[in-house]
Amino acid sequence: MPVLVEMGWGGLVQAPATITWTDITPRVDMMQGVTITRGASDELSETQPGTATLTLDNQDGALTPGNPSSPYYPYVRRNAPIRISALYYPARKGAGPYPLAQLCDDFDDGVVDPALWTASGGSVEVGGRLRQPVVSGSTARHTSARTWVLTGSQSTVRLVTVPAGGGSSSMSVNWYLNSAVAGTRMRWAYNGLTRQLRATSEVGGVDDAGAWFDYDPIKHAWLRIRETSGVTLFETSPDGWSWTARRSVATPAWVGTDQVQVDFVATRTGGISDYIEWDYLGAQVRPRFYGVVNEWPVEWEGLLSRVTVSATDLFKRLNRLPALRSMLGEEIIADGAAVYYPLTEPATSRSAGPVVGTGASVLAITQAGSGGTLAMASVEGPTETGESAPLFTPASATSGKCLVADIGAAYEQATIPKWMVLEAWFQTTTTTRAIVGVTSSDMRYQMVLSVSSVGGLIIESTDMDNTLAVEAIGALTTLADGRWHHVVYDQAIASVWVDGVRVSSTVAVQPMSRIRKLHVGGYRGTRLWSGSIGHVALYASSPPIGAGLAMHWTAATTGYAGETADVRVGRLAQYAKVPSVTVIGSTHDRIASQGPAGSGVVARLREVEATESGRLYATRDGYGLAYQSRDVRYNPGATGEAFTIAYADLDTLSVQLSDDDQKLCNQVQASRPGGATQTVTAPSSILAFGVYEQQLNILKVSDNSVTDAAYWTVSRYADPDPELREVPVEAYTLPSYEAILGADISSYFSVTNLPPQAPATSMRVTVEGYTETLKERSHLIQFRTSATTRDSVWVLGDAAYGVLDSTTRLAY
Repeated sequence: MPVLVEMGWGGLVQAPATITWTDITPRVDMMQGVTITRGASDELSETQPGTATLTLDNQDGALTPGNPSSPYYPYVRRNAPIRISALYYPARKGAGPYPLAQLCDDFDDGVVDPALWTASGGSVEVGGRLRQPVVSGSTARHTSARTWVLTGSQSTVRLVTVPAGGGSSSMSVNWYLNSAVAGTRMRWAYNGLTRQLRATSEVGGVDDAGAWFDYDPIKHAWLRIRETSGVTLFETSPDGWSWTARRSVATPAWVGTDQVQVDFVATRTGGISDYIEWDYLGAQVRPRFYGVVNEWPVEWEGLLSRVTVSATDLFKRLNRLPALRSMLGEEIIADGAAVYYPLTEPATSRSAGPVVGTGASVLAITQAGSGGTLAMASVEGPTETGESAPLFTPASATSGKCLVADIGAAYEQATIPKWMVLEAWFQTTTTTRAIVGVTSSDMRYQMVLSVSSVGGLIIESTDMDNTLAVEAIGALTTLADGRWHHVVYDQAIASVWVDGVRVSSTVAVQPMSRIRKLHVGGYRGTRLWSGSIGHVALYASSPPIGAGLAMHWTAATTGYAGETADVRVGRLAQYAKVPSVTVIGSTHDRIASQGPAGSGVVARLREVEATESGRLYATRDGYGLAYQSRDVRYNPGATGEAFTIAYADLDTLSVQLSDDDQKLCNQVQASRPGGATQTVTAPSSILAFGVYEQQLNILKVSDNSVTDAAYWTVSRYADPDPELREVPVEAYTLPSYEAILGADISSYFSVTNLPPQAPATSMRVTVEGYTETLKERSHLIQFRTSATTRDSVWVLGDAAYGVLDSTTRLAY
């Protein structure tokens, strides 16, 4: 089959490296095929969540949710991980000897191909795999004709099932690439007694440097031997796509002279009989989809059962995430706070809750003496959080209200082997009051952070011997000025940071351990706080982390305004716990603040994408995002084309040229947060077509950048050229099939030898998205495209892109 469909039963889609994938390709109904949709409808639209649909055979009930007799029970459930790949098998061309990469066998037809294999003693094709018995006293072989060469080529195979030791005294399971001389060869070997793999380059059956290493069924699912430029690589892969070199050797001389024979060999001495299975020999894997199954709707037609499933990529999870907190809050969580109280509850609240689930209780309002108030949501929090904070108004230093919580056994235990780290925000005009205090359950360990009588910081602490230490922090005298301030204390290196700056690195504070209780806005009924406190967080860490936490000052005061778009995308992805972001391109402007809470992670990522005229989408080869800057599309040249295809080779019924006002824009009104509103026009276009206006609200940090963005839009769309908006390609039988599989969002290709009615004999298009259907010996891809010329920019002195009155659009 030209497709590989795998399920990650019981795995977590966000952790692909931990998933054991199960090949369910034989269940796929290839008459209906597998349909995948990715990307956007055009360059002006946002990319949409990628989807896949396919119908699976369920005659044995294995794909019925809740069926305890299913071999996949109880993991046939919603959000089960799925990945889909196209398999490309290079065709044999010309006369032999052939490149070894062209030795291909999917083992699907149940019959050994005599044109490929000269011997197959004991080996059989079962269930679409090559199965070799591993039986004492016999040897199973599967041997190819000697018509292949390894130089500049490779061989790939999937190791599907490995045999157990089974009480054997020895076991030999091997994949050989034999030279013309017996015992001179390359091989991958598996030892079922020790569960180890070995890569060897042997002479006389010996390679003293061939070390064994532990076999991992996930990491070593695929094996490859590849020769390139005088080096032979032994590689492994979890997916057949991303490879890791396990060993490299200088290519032996025989590789350049001898024709190679491929030989799969299995035998054992004693023990319980077993078998080894291989598959997809020579397959080149091209990932097409990675996501989760939405549902398992079982259908019956009489006694025939099938399941037609739909699946969605990473954006399914991103779209259902709750609205983000402020950047400050998200940074605190991302940096691993074990206890975190934002103190952003509404005015009706009578307590404050933790937002990190480690067992801490709520901060309860506690009365000291009589009188005083504590009003939630009464003060604006730090500048770029968009959040409120409580107002503490005591009657005196000993009469009023504070907040107290049991922060739980988990944090108590964490602070035995690790160091305590604390951070908080505060605002006051009153001195000699306590911001926060922490204690152990038995009160043997205590620490209080307070504002001193001169407006600086003091840390008081006791250790297990009740020895008191009082430490004034630096020469600060400005913290009781009514403004918000930020403090971080890292016990690991006895250092304090205030407002992002390290103010002391030799704090004499007693070591803290078994911390269990937290006081906010006072300590044990004294030194009651007058003012506001917010975003109190506690960490337990072995390495020092205070310097990183000090950067939270920037999060709350500027929302990281001024960082570049690629950095911002990575930051937002971190908030969503997306482990991988692939940044493509090099033009990354500075982005304005996105500090306040409220919108979801996808909305914020889309703001960056729109601001930069970039492209954001889920990768098709794993759990990750790709972000392209706009310069990826600048001035495409013929050498960078994904492929070229003649109109006659499209082998489809309809191709349409579009020329309408769908994308026309000749007037842009653009603005940015805190900046001017500007208008850019194309007068000649307005004269010819009337006004076509677009509003552009973007996160730039300067008015000049806004002007550039507005000009970029008008210069491209004041008079759009006719374009091919969809290009259907029946790709499977084309010589360029492998290249077509490489085309993705923002790739470009040319359609040549167009009919005489076309405006040109050749048109180059950029891929915006596609819908593909893979069937048996068919792969139809409907590319959604735009005119590549729209992204050309002026280059001084360039023959193609420096022509006056033709290609003079300035880059943005």
